[in-house]
Amino acid sequence: MKGLYEEPQYSIDLLDGGTLLQHVVDNHISEQSLADKNAFFVADLGVVMRQHVRWRACVPQIRPYYAVRCNSSPALIEVLAALGTGFMCTNKSELEVVQSHGVSSEDIIYSGGCKQLSHIKYAAKSSVDLLVCDNEAELRKIARCHPRAKLLLQVWTEASGRGEEMSMKLGCSLKDCRRLLERAKELGVQVVGARFNISSCDNEQAYANAISDARCVFDMAEDMGFTMNIVDIGDGISGSETQLKQINRAVMSVVDLYFPPSTGVSIVAELGGYLVAPAFTFAVNVISKGVVARDLQEHHRDAPSANDEPEFQYYINEGVYGSFSCKLTDSVIPVPLVHKNIAPDEPMFSCSLWGPSGDDMDQVVEQCVLPELHTGDWLVFANAGSFSLGQPMAGGGVNTPAPPVHYVISTRDWFEMQDTGVTQEINLKNFSLVPYFFKSCQSGAAFSVPA
Repeated sequence: MKGLYEEPQYSIDLLDGGTLLQHVVDNHISEQSLADKNAFFVADLGVVMRQHVRWRACVPQIRPYYAVRCNSSPALIEVLAALGTGFMCTNKSELEVVQSHGVSSEDIIYSGGCKQLSHIKYAAKSSVDLLVCDNEAELRKIARCHPRAKLLLQVWTEASGRGEEMSMKLGCSLKDCRRLLERAKELGVQVVGARFNISSCDNEQAYANAISDARCVFDMAEDMGFTMNIVDIGDGISGSETQLKQINRAVMSVVDLYFPPSTGVSIVAELGGYLVAPAFTFAVNVISKGVVARDLQEHHRDAPSANDEPEFQYYINEGVYGSFSCKLTDSVIPVPLVHKNIAPDEPMFSCSLWGPSGDDMDQVVEQCVLPELHTGDWLVFANAGSFSLGQPMAGGGVNTPAPPVHYVISTRDWFEMQDTGVTQEINLKNFSLVPYFFKSCQSGAAFSVPA
């Protein structure tokens, strides 16, 4: 096949027009059912490409920076780098991953809130100069370890909409910005921009207020002799094509008022789940089950009622100490689909899903309604790209490798990606495209839950 690299690192299944993502998941489940029944991801890189193209079409004046903490799968990083995305990194490990794919240091922002000295020194050595800073302690560390750094001040405003108690985590107030700018001037550290964050992309007025605050920061900085040229509007923008266009109109109307093109100010935004969540599907296996009382208040009754129904606890082979670690940051894990044939009149039961550790913290889904499952059954989570694909966490007595990721792309998406200027010979040298041959599953199962 044209374009095959001599020593590829990632095998990408090339799907013909009649092969669906569901077929790929079915085949991998069929293979695993005969082996170790290990959890796995299937990633459609064409979805990532289409999300990026949609962003560029709907929000052309705002450059996307991908938040690597969301999902650090190497093939994903390579595709995003090829598409021209910038990268937002929070630690040395993420910086190393991104730079290993040839991303220019100028396209990286180091945004960790509490940076280790060794990580700041690594950024300096790697010429990653754009760093986010929101307090004097961080400023002093940066001045000592990376005097060439160019800072984006993390600004907290009422537009952040997350409560007064989060202000320290989200940045400094406008009042504190002046003090921080003065200290940066004394230490000889450059400040080149401002960063803020909006909790919801639906609040157009919040963007207007935040961009107005950013203008105040720019005015203060420029009065002190700093050259300001970047506004980072955070990670709150996502949604459908229509929503993106509405947000773009609202945001850019305010940007044009406070930062007209003549100022030369660049506007960037941080994207995470928007780019990668819909591209990944996650399949896990039920490894054990338990039954608990449906109504604890009736636990001491002499005899059960005929209307009593069991409530099940299902244990799966991935938990919050692995690929569901985002649950520990209050992310909501969606209810999975059941991968087996289900009769229309199949009884449904209340249940909860737990990881394999047995730890009380290892609860993946608190409550959902599913047909009765058995050990060896499979559950499929859609929109799983932002769960937590990176290094597994240590905890809960579980120390297993991260589940494998099987990458796919349709022939149509591959040709469309080439139309964007991405070529395998130049941009995706680590990719090996392999024609995918669909093997019809004997069970004929499809992942679905009756309505």
